[in-house]
Amino acid sequence: MRTWSPCEIRRSCASRRACLIARFNFIYAKERLDAESILRPYVCNTEVVQKIIYVAAVESFHAAKLAFWKVKVSVKETLALHPCDGLAPVEVATLDYIACHKDLFDVCSSIHEVICAMNIHPKLPCPAEVDFIVISSLIREICCLAFEMQTLIPPLDIAVGVDGEMFNKSMYYRSFDSDFSASFVAYHVWPALLENDAVIVKGEVVTK
Repeated sequence: MRTWSPCEIRRSCASRRACLIARFNFIYAKERLDAESILRPYVCNTEVVQKIIYVAAVESFHAAKLAFWKVKVSVKETLALHPCDGLAPVEVATLDYIACHKDLFDVCSSIHEVICAMNIHPKLPCPAEVDFIVISSLIREICCLAFEMQTLIPPLDIAVGVDGEMFNKSMYYRSFDSDFSASFVAYHVWPALLENDAVIVKGEVVTK
């Protein structure tokens, strides 16, 4: 295991942070829309399609964060058994190790957990209407992204919105079909990305 200087730690984290934020934006701009196209033959209501994708994003972050916590505990315990002078603190070494060994993440299990959670979600169509496995590619991308975001210092996370909440222009953009005079969120299209509870990428909502 290599020795890290504080400057190297900051530089490495900043570089990975920039790449992960760029991936988050790409998923929103491209892969989210691809998933919408996949869902439309099964669900004709645009609002329902957008809700499905939003819930998929939220559940993917939840599943990935839980998986990361389990991996982190295991790796941290292993590294703590072999302390070495001059190396990075166990916490930093653990995050670096996980970042370099992405195969530690059982993404297939997380995808399964996400789909199971979506199947029982009260705001989504029942499984008989649409099999959410059709957007498993999107779920996989978000799960992998969310997992890697946990290796940053500080980690990145998403804001989980509540329908009917007051519209917050510092956290969300309004969707083009919104009522721009409305003050409350009808439903969420895409989550905002947070760092230490501060918004670094706005999400999207529909106000009506």
